[in-house]
Amino acid sequence: MTQLANISGKQAIRSFCKIGYEIVRQKGSHARLRHPESLSHRSLTVPLHRELKIGLLHQLIKDAGLTAEEFLSNL
Repeated sequence: MTQLANISGKQAIRSFCKIGYEIVRQKGSHARLRHPESLSHRSLTVPLHRELKIGLLHQLIKDAGLTAEEFLSNL
């Protein structure tokens, strides 16, 4: 679990894009991502902060239908 520390918003977006998410729009410091092929994946709102909090990152990974290991392998 400590491996998820110190991940920025840009790194998280890059990882989600590798599994098929696309950036739909960006407003201010938040980017909205959507998976175009699957309706079972939820839309994600990722803040473009230098470091994401662990709880938020866990929730984003859960909403994307991934495990922490799958997410880390796409970084």
